[in-house]
Amino acid sequence: MSTAVSRTEAHDEAAPHARPIAWYGMVFFIASEAVFFANLIAAYLYLRVRDGASFNPVGSTHAELDTALAAVNTVILLSSSIPMHLAGRSIAKGNRRGLKMWLPATIILGAAFVSIQLYEYVNNGFGPDRGAVGSTFYVLTGFHGAHVTAGIILLLVCFFRSLRGDFTKDRHFAVTAGEMYWHFVDAVWIVLFTSLYVLQAS
Repeated sequence: MSTAVSRTEAHDEAAPHARPIAWYGMVFFIASEAVFFANLIAAYLYLRVRDGASFNPVGSTHAELDTALAAVNTVILLSSSIPMHLAGRSIAKGNRRGLKMWLPATIILGAAFVSIQLYEYVNNGFGPDRGAVGSTFYVLTGFHGAHVTAGIILLLVCFFRSLRGDFTKDRHFAVTAGEMYWHFVDAVWIVLFTSLYVLQAS
């Protein structure tokens, strides 16, 4: 009897620290998104290997991807993970003020990334109609940009909810989900930047 009670008490103590079912749902969602991007990246790399030395992502020697601009944009996006992490840590400690401070910083950096990407689209001198590889470039960067935009919207919702005082130390899964998603899009961009820009410049 005492053993059974001890086990129950141990379970009750561990329960508050157990991950909610929604956390596993978010992991599954991110995994499915990772498979989606993996297929697109594999298609791009296949085209690159197939074309070999004649590979040109834009189909013209007079149009080049701006690797330097993309590198700056990469720094901006990866830097946004820092305030996002701090926002998550703040609310996990019950610090609502920190959450309200770091979420807008993440949103601003994310918006800057999308804005620079749009600037690149307007000024890079080629469109999605420039061959299969060119269209793949736009599909990859376009879908990623859409995911960043979705992340910004999610964080905006979290920010406005934080102003209402919806989040506490024990109830803040929306912020946790936003943080998980944001780090995911950052990680995907590292792969895209390497595949699309670094390999092209090499």
